[in-house]
Amino acid sequence: MKKILTTVALAILLPFAAVSCKKKNNDTNLQAKATTVVAADPQLKVEVKQGVAHLSGTFSDETTKQQMIESLKSIEGIKEVMDMSTPDSGSVETKAVAAPESLQKIKDALKDYPKAKAEVINGELTIQGEVTRDQARKIKQSIDALNVGKVNYNYMVK
Repeated sequence: MKKILTTVALAILLPFAAVSCKKKNNDTNLQAKATTVVAADPQLKVEVKQGVAHLSGTFSDETTKQQMIESLKSIEGIKEVMDMSTPDSGSVETKAVAAPESLQKIKDALKDYPKAKAEVINGELTIQGEVTRDQARKIKQSIDALNVGKVNYNYMVK
């Protein structure tokens, strides 16, 4: 754990030492900084769009996830961090997605988002459609709370 924290701290400090303070942050620079932060964990990916970092991948525990989110938020120029990550499948009990009660709960979670739809493809839940950034966060929180297993978020965020 200390090794990860040390690596993350170094990853945060190195880009700041190499870049001038007066240089304007753009998505390319922010992407490079954010990628350096998450490089310590090969299961994680980050994408920066318009100053918003979209974190995806798998975390073994909530503490590590929160530390990574805070590390990304500390990057100058990152306005917000969208947590699109999933818990480690070994640490969460999941229910079968195909179960009728699970499908009904998923439909209920998406009822307020008419442009979002859910499908089960090869036993994995796939959410598709067109949603706003705020809706994407709310949908993810709702679906994650159901513990339905592997979820693919293939929606367009506008």
